[in-house]
Amino acid sequence: MNQVRFAFQPLYSLHTGGVVAVEALARPSSGGVGDLLGSALRRGRLVEVDVNLAARAILDEAPHATLLPLHLNITALTAAAPKPALQPLFDALTEAGRRPRELVLEIGPPFHGIAPSAMLAGLSRLAELGFRLAFDGLGAGDLPLNLLAEAPVDMVKMDRTALRRLPDDSATVALVESLVHFAARTQVRLVATGIESEAQLNTVRQLGIRIVQGNLFAPARRGMVSTGTVTLATPDPHVGPHTFTPTAAHTVKDFLRPATTLPAEATCEEVRNVLIESDAPTGIVGVDDQGRPQWSIDRTRFLLAVTGPFGHALHAHRPAERLADAPHVIRNGAAALELLDLIADADWDRSGDDVVVVDDSGRCQGVVLVNEVVRGMAEAKVEEAAALNPLTRLPGSDSVARDVDRRIAAGQPVVVGWLDIDSFKRVNDSVGFAAGDDLIRALGRKLTDLSNRLGGVTVSHVGGDDFLIACDIDKITTVADGLLDTPWSAENLPVTVSLATLVCAGATVGSYREISRLLAPLKKHAKDVTGSSWVNSWPGTEKIEVLRGISPQQMPRQRPAS
Repeated sequence: MNQVRFAFQPLYSLHTGGVVAVEALARPSSGGVGDLLGSALRRGRLVEVDVNLAARAILDEAPHATLLPLHLNITALTAAAPKPALQPLFDALTEAGRRPRELVLEIGPPFHGIAPSAMLAGLSRLAELGFRLAFDGLGAGDLPLNLLAEAPVDMVKMDRTALRRLPDDSATVALVESLVHFAARTQVRLVATGIESEAQLNTVRQLGIRIVQGNLFAPARRGMVSTGTVTLATPDPHVGPHTFTPTAAHTVKDFLRPATTLPAEATCEEVRNVLIESDAPTGIVGVDDQGRPQWSIDRTRFLLAVTGPFGHALHAHRPAERLADAPHVIRNGAAALELLDLIADADWDRSGDDVVVVDDSGRCQGVVLVNEVVRGMAEAKVEEAAALNPLTRLPGSDSVARDVDRRIAAGQPVVVGWLDIDSFKRVNDSVGFAAGDDLIRALGRKLTDLSNRLGGVTVSHVGGDDFLIACDIDKITTVADGLLDTPWSAENLPVTVSLATLVCAGATVGSYREISRLLAPLKKHAKDVTGSSWVNSWPGTEKIEVLRGISPQQMPRQRPAS
């Protein structure tokens, strides 16, 4: 158990593009979580191990403070277990400051061997304790249909294997249509998992699914959970109503190398000759007459096998396939983190093998070397961490700048806001730097919460006590109310904040740089307003609205002393 880590993968809403929840996925140091649970089952400790994994996931997620619903995977046997067996889960909730209603327990197979009455009683007990419930793996497990109809669940997740044949397989389309109808009639939310292509995404969207999860949007990540939005791109008439543009990340294409290939019928002698003539290939890929990989040979293991005392005599004229392995294969558009997950699930002695990259038709496009991917991802993580503010863990101004420029290019209206703390130097001078840092962190958490809850809101910590906001016009009032209705203080010292916003619509402004120039005097005006303030304006006009606070013109004049 101590060797288990957790990766976190978000679930996205197709209505807003925002993250609506995060799922914790166990990652044992060796083997898969199925192996771990299978071993526990054989020892009669499945429920104990399952509950402790869920408890560990809660504690691992707690430092990230995403404030999103957390999805935890448990087996059907655990769901049917009596309440005392769940005590580690309640202890973890108390330690993390979470409540049962903030968790979604994803109940997965095996369901066989559990009496339906016991299963329903267990699910009802969990619901009464406040947990939200979901069935996981629909389409790949042994979930009885009567249980699906009777259980008090509010979410059903379709397994990736059930959706893999979309969008071309008519039977799969019909299956999804029937499940969407079921979900609509029962008020159950249907989730499509394992979405890896825009074609799959457009199909499930057109069929009526509104929550999705998959590597197209964000792969499972260890460490900090990304809670931003995924941008809805401009409609493309050839691919359906909308397409999704995933957040920027390394893909396997960034690490692609040419593959050394031989026909699948090649002999061991032919492979040996290629490897000896050149030190470059780390392996050989055997392909059929259409270029599809059939086997993979690792250089080191192969040469050890054929250079022994009898190796040449035993293998030379035999098919090379006898010393080969099934290739590690990944699609050419996959994220680099997906490749690392593939390697993590592979046999321990093959974790360094080349990974064969294939196109949509399964043809070999090249190979990637695992060590290069690991090094590249490590460098990217260092750069990503360096860009985050150490106090709030929010990105710098580049995040808002990219969002604003994207909206302007697409002709989308946007509100850009500049928020800061009034008289912040007085806070540091009065109650100390530590209290000032706590206040900045609190503002950062509030902005993160608003961004997660509303969707379509991008926030940045520019530095010091300054924050930037970009959002849809219909969301700025909710953002401002959330910020200005909060009674801010540092060590019981009351504090006010100032918000300056610029509403940009049409062709009134050409770039983020121009907006930042227009915001500077607007922020100064907000600072002159008494109390927590909000002032608003529009490009191309001198009109300034004071929406919160008391402007100097509204201040009562003092009568001169008689």
